[in-house]
Amino acid sequence: MITSFGWPEFMFLVRATGWTLVLTAIAFALGSLVGGVFAILRLARARALRQAAAVYIIVIQSIPVLMVLFLSYYGLSLMGFDVPPLLAASLSLAIYVSAYLAEIWRGSIEAVPFQQWEASSSLAMTRAQQYRYVILPQALRISVPPTVGFLVQLVKNTSIVSVVGFVELSRAGQLINNATFQPFEVFGSVAIIYFLICFPLSRLSKHLEKVLHAGRTD
Repeated sequence: MITSFGWPEFMFLVRATGWTLVLTAIAFALGSLVGGVFAILRLARARALRQAAAVYIIVIQSIPVLMVLFLSYYGLSLMGFDVPPLLAASLSLAIYVSAYLAEIWRGSIEAVPFQQWEASSSLAMTRAQQYRYVILPQALRISVPPTVGFLVQLVKNTSIVSVVGFVELSRAGQLINNATFQPFEVFGSVAIIYFLICFPLSRLSKHLEKVLHAGRTD
């Protein structure tokens, strides 16, 4: 039965938006942990560690995140693992996040002047102490704006997980459109919700860049 797009349908979009935000938060948290490790490995003294981290980042950045999702969901299913859509989506996006955040954070660490390394080394700090007390606090200030900017891309990329049946905002829009055949109203509402999420984040990124003086370490 064909229905019209009304308040119940809009509230269904709102609930699906909650799942979009949950998926974004999980993927960003997991990806941040892995990305932080690879950012440090990219700057390790051991050449083998640097190369291994570089290979991981290059491979993930060269593969569409949709392919990673297919491998996580359908590939693991063929191997006998029953992977729920939320888990597959979270892991796939986390892998995607880790590769890009690793490069963002590596660049931020390298943006810290070399004199900071020399000064901390003269104080007989270990490598770990240099990172903890001197380098990372400065790199954090540099990395916050691009990290928030990348978060906008992550929110929009959650739309691809609809292909494995996970009902986030885009999938909810598809389901409602199939029932109402009112694409302008349905997908217009979806677009507005995405805008209300992403636009403030974009503005926040630009604001933080000014406030934190990204690119400056003086």
